[in-house]
Amino acid sequence: MKKNTGFRNIGLIGRLGSTRVVDTLKRLMRFLDERNYQIIVEDRTATVLLGHGFQEANRKMLAEICDLVIVVGGDGSLLGAARAMARTGVPVLGVNRGRLGFLTDITPDQLEEKVGEVLEGKYTAERRFLLDAEVYREGEPIGAADGLNDVVLHPGKSARMIEFDLYIEGQFVYNQRSDGLIVSTPTGSTAYALSGGGPIMHPKLDALVLVPMFPHTLSSRPIVVDGNSEIKILISGNNETYPHVSCDGQTHLVTKPGDVLYIRKKPHKLKLIHPLGHDYYEICRTKLGWNSQPSNY
Repeated sequence: MKKNTGFRNIGLIGRLGSTRVVDTLKRLMRFLDERNYQIIVEDRTATVLLGHGFQEANRKMLAEICDLVIVVGGDGSLLGAARAMARTGVPVLGVNRGRLGFLTDITPDQLEEKVGEVLEGKYTAERRFLLDAEVYREGEPIGAADGLNDVVLHPGKSARMIEFDLYIEGQFVYNQRSDGLIVSTPTGSTAYALSGGGPIMHPKLDALVLVPMFPHTLSSRPIVVDGNSEIKILISGNNETYPHVSCDGQTHLVTKPGDVLYIRKKPHKLKLIHPLGHDYYEICRTKLGWNSQPSNY
């Protein structure tokens, strides 16, 4: 691959509340500073890096001025950054300081080596689509959020089932009583949707999976549909609670009976950077505990 000279302004985002993240951020800042890269630290991250001496900016500004954003933390940290960075298409690279690390695939012991390779243009890039969720009440929008992993309709703090009607591309699918519904991208298929019994979808697929959560009818099963499908969920007037909508488990909207939730593919995509040698199936083997040795025939 040709050497890339386009990465000059490097944004840094770190998960708060972790000394390990702080240590890794300081290593990364030293590494970048020694190579004369322009470092811009996210303003919230800067609160744990007192006296760092570099420029600070909020996430919206990082998306405008950076050539690359490096996220140090877990997948949750990268999810939050992804929603901000997708708007401008700035590439995002993840350093894993969390647990699973499906998205943050550079380990701390490889930090300088792998980041250095990426800065030299030795990387692969892929685009992941996100979802937009909008809630309408009496025909008027009352709230919106987006997610890289999923949009989840759930009871909130209540332990009661909720009732809703599902439409896909304007066609009625079913009325359901359950603990809710997970609408997941391929990126999110290894997250909450997987724990709900959904299939693993390769990130290159242009598809959505709809996973019922503890449905009252045993015949309800996950459905995989085209990624461009419009999902419409009508919150039944029979509900006695106010169901919630969560995007990536981080942003939340509250609905009431009679509201309508629309879920559509977001027009902007996340550009996710991986070091050379990135292997999706190897990550699945490692993170999900699959047998790592092929049979010898």
